[in-house]
Amino acid sequence: MFAQENPNTLIHAKSPYLLQHAYNPVDWHEWGEEAFAKAKAENKPVFLSIGYSTCHWCHVMAHESFEDEEVAALLNRDYVSIKVDREERPDVDSIYMDACQAMNGHGGWPLTAFLTPDQAPFYVATYMPKQSMQQMPGMLDALPQLAEQYQKNRDRITDIGDRVKLALAEGMQADPEDIGVHTLENAYNQLKEQFDQTYGGLEGEPKFPMPQHILYLLRYATWANDSNSLEMAERTLKQMRDGGIYDHIGGGFARYSVDHRWLVPHFEKMLYDNGLLAIAYTEGYQVTGAASYKQTAKEILDYVSRGMRAENGGFYSAEDADSEGEEGKFYVWTKAEIMGVLGDEDGALFCDVYGISDMGNFEGKNIPNQIDADLQKIASKHGVSLETLDHRLHASRAKLFHVRERRVHPHKDDKILTSWNAFMIAAYAKAGATFNESVYIDLAKEAYRFLTSELFKEGRLMVRYRDGEVKEKGFIDDYANLLWGSLELYDATYEGEYLQQASYLAQEMKRLFQAESGGFYFTGTDAETLLTRPSSWSDGAAPAGNSVAAVQLLRLAEITADQSFFNDVHELLQTTSWRLERYPIGHLHLLQALLMHEWRGKTLVIVTNGDGLEDDPVIRHLRTSFTPHIQPLVIREGEKDAPAFAKDFTAIDGKNTYYLCENFACQRPTTNGEGLLNSL
Repeated sequence: MFAQENPNTLIHAKSPYLLQHAYNPVDWHEWGEEAFAKAKAENKPVFLSIGYSTCHWCHVMAHESFEDEEVAALLNRDYVSIKVDREERPDVDSIYMDACQAMNGHGGWPLTAFLTPDQAPFYVATYMPKQSMQQMPGMLDALPQLAEQYQKNRDRITDIGDRVKLALAEGMQADPEDIGVHTLENAYNQLKEQFDQTYGGLEGEPKFPMPQHILYLLRYATWANDSNSLEMAERTLKQMRDGGIYDHIGGGFARYSVDHRWLVPHFEKMLYDNGLLAIAYTEGYQVTGAASYKQTAKEILDYVSRGMRAENGGFYSAEDADSEGEEGKFYVWTKAEIMGVLGDEDGALFCDVYGISDMGNFEGKNIPNQIDADLQKIASKHGVSLETLDHRLHASRAKLFHVRERRVHPHKDDKILTSWNAFMIAAYAKAGATFNESVYIDLAKEAYRFLTSELFKEGRLMVRYRDGEVKEKGFIDDYANLLWGSLELYDATYEGEYLQQASYLAQEMKRLFQAESGGFYFTGTDAETLLTRPSSWSDGAAPAGNSVAAVQLLRLAEITADQSFFNDVHELLQTTSWRLERYPIGHLHLLQALLMHEWRGKTLVIVTNGDGLEDDPVIRHLRTSFTPHIQPLVIREGEKDAPAFAKDFTAIDGKNTYYLCENFACQRPTTNGEGLLNSL
């Protein structure tokens, strides 16, 4: 292995992922015209490597190949090598991940692509070892072979690239199909067929949290009055919390579990997962009132504010799975370590509850979990009440946390991404309103203030901030997710600035990304020209930008009574209707928009003189209960920026006055909040 003393050109980057490769012996370039012009001039193919700074297998490939002198010599001789941080350039990642899935039937990171100087891929893979093994080609074999093919069989290479480019540009075109209630039922039935009845989530492994599944099940259960869909959501929420995928010592969720029981996580923690899961647990609490969901949501948010928050108010992107070169080392324990910290009595109690043994459950050590814990039996065994058990466990977790804090922490990716921060803003705002925690709302406000002051350049929302540098023009995800955060902050505060910002984001989103056929492209009209102009429809670990845009535009339409937003969502749903019919489970966040349409949403206008707003029983109900079909609009008397349809609404006798509106028609106003709640 070899690490050169002099850095390559990546040393000038701000991306933590690119900087991790700045001292590789590979002559890396950042994505850009200069690199492709060099490939053209030197008549070389492009070796493209895409990953992110907390990716375990990216680290493995880097150590095996990119730090290796022999591999580097082949790359430097035959290729122009480009490194891309997928979190900064999801547009580039999207194109070549689609190509990988089309060519191989699967994808993942690191993503490895061999391109022509015109950006067309002719071979795509994920992780490649240094040496070939079994059916997996290694770098030492693949690099010279593919370089030779590029030089000797240029027509074949060009033909492959052209066919892939055509397939990516065309996508899977199909005629619109009828969608409606049956589509919502199909999605639920498909979820039910693939549901793990014992441990929640979808059957199989690895197992991802997929919070959009939970959000859909909660809405479907409420809309259809279906107890089984609620049970599916609850089982998933409970089992994930009990599993090792949840950090019982410090809070927060890991990215996924390698097994079907949620026991062994891939230990990296991603900001987007924790933002979306905080929303899912908050909504689970709204539906059921279960204290454990509230506790989980708050522990997630407390972890993020403690460990992932920058001084400027933004939130960092991720924490690595590895520390000191070992996956999970920061998080696992021997039984002796736990007994040494807690002592015999509390140690034995903790080990019983959290599945700690001498043998361990992960490479001879223990991942704390409650998968098999029966708290009532354990309390009886130790002769304590459940209340005392909870109190002692809380104290034990605090002791273990302080000991763990002295360990070497995993690497932290400290770039601030607009789209992921927007998820956290939405999570803090929703939880703050639901749990009446003003500190969460303040955290949401501070992050929002940072994004709107630092991540806009000449009115254009940008992707990333790090070390004073703002980079890349925002994608549909950035606009749609920040629209979500704006509306959640509005619902948490009823301050007009957030509604105004939401309207601005919606209009800019339409201007920059809207397709003539309906829906939104991933990149803006002012973006760099790539191999093709991508669009994202299917949900991954996070919901697709089109999905978030559709749901939030409907919310904004209800508040403002702007018919154009309804029309935009209708066109979007028609454009992708065939996807919703053929694979509904892959578009569950987008199906929220269809469900909202079938639910016949209502707008509740509350006109107030400003006194007693926080104590208003209707507002308290809307914030603490699960009412996604009711969108509140609060107007303070004399407010000049009220939506046009409500400008003439007034407060009766100086009291908070309620106007319930549906289908662009409003009922007679009332000041009887309790009576209104009964009718709702």
